[in-house]
Amino acid sequence: MANPGIGPVSFRVNSSRPGAAFPLDELSKHIIEQLQEDGRRSYASIGKAVGLSEAAVRQRVQRMVDAGVMQIVAVTDPMQLGFARQAMIGIRCTGDTTVVADKLAALESVDYVVLTAGSFDIIVEVVCADDDELLELLNTQIRALPGVLSTETLVYLKLVKQQYNWGTR
Repeated sequence: MANPGIGPVSFRVNSSRPGAAFPLDELSKHIIEQLQEDGRRSYASIGKAVGLSEAAVRQRVQRMVDAGVMQIVAVTDPMQLGFARQAMIGIRCTGDTTVVADKLAALESVDYVVLTAGSFDIIVEVVCADDDELLELLNTQIRALPGVLSTETLVYLKLVKQQYNWGTR
């Protein structure tokens, strides 16, 4: 499947799917960029932009989705869906932070979990209906987890920018 018109192939490994690697060539990167600009763009339109057939684009997109390289989702505004409280929570832990991170990732209100270096061991983003739900989440679910030493909550007052079109560099 090598294409002489394509430069070196880079590999992206999705650690959430052990062993999953995908050859991300320049055509695949261009397809990703097209979808980042408009996730509803047709495969035929993308094909014209990148020089592939509609079927070839469809196959590449499916392989990238299957490999965990990307997801195609609808990004919503939580405020317009009735979720009036968003927050970023910094968490300090003891023990194996990956165990705590996995437990946090399983919580319904948590939509983002990262292991970090610095002041916090883990940072999570949460989306809640209101302050009461945020308080309940903090007290009964997050702070109650074994290994959680402390939390610091940064409540969102206004979302100024959120984008997913950073390209593939």
